[in-house]
Amino acid sequence: MEKLSIAGVLLGLLGIVGGQWLEGGAISTLLQGTAFVIVFGGTLGAVMLQTPLRVFVTAIRMGSWVFVTPLTSPLYLQRQIVEWSNHARREGLLALEMHLPNQEDPFIRKGLQLLVDGYGADKIREVLTVDIQAYEHFRWASARVWEAAAGYAPTIGMLGAVLGLVQVMERLGEPSQLGAGIAVAFISTVYGVGFANLLFLPIANKLKMLIQQQISHYEMLVDGFMLIANGENPHFVQGKLQGYLP
Repeated sequence: MEKLSIAGVLLGLLGIVGGQWLEGGAISTLLQGTAFVIVFGGTLGAVMLQTPLRVFVTAIRMGSWVFVTPLTSPLYLQRQIVEWSNHARREGLLALEMHLPNQEDPFIRKGLQLLVDGYGADKIREVLTVDIQAYEHFRWASARVWEAAAGYAPTIGMLGAVLGLVQVMERLGEPSQLGAGIAVAFISTVYGVGFANLLFLPIANKLKMLIQQQISHYEMLVDGFMLIANGENPHFVQGKLQGYLP
């Protein structure tokens, strides 16, 4: 669980709500269902229009990474690679087949399978580099979905403000009805800018950082697989991979 992400969301909300309270405004003023529907629904529709279904679904799933990071510790990966190196050095590359059923990551399974099948270091790098590039391209496209939402939300908020002002113009003869239209107008802008800068854009940037970390882990694994394929000493393998550790 990413405690810093949770704290960031809570602090952002507290800053807005606290500022409203310190200015003497009612907290309930910020709770406008109409404005929320306009901004959130409009932003969601715009993002769905520009995004392929598979990318959109993956982007939604990746949103949870901000709060529950799926990345494996690089130190754990280093220990795993050294363990595989020791095993292969003692019993041969075919012995690594016993490690395959325990691996949930398809990338790791593929790398171990290439070792078991007897491929050389250059061929392993060639095959796995293609996988890394495909992973990077697809995940970055998914992260940009959140970035696109951050771009659309303020504009949709302005659209909500215009709709609110239209309601005000239509009810100039009914002073008691003007408050609702004005509230929708201004709160829509708050929601648009707030969603973009407190939620969508931070999520996009954090996902990009996590994707880069995952790519670094995969590159570490590729180097490890190549060292094992070349029959390097496990102590050398451990030292070579030390550079990937934070």
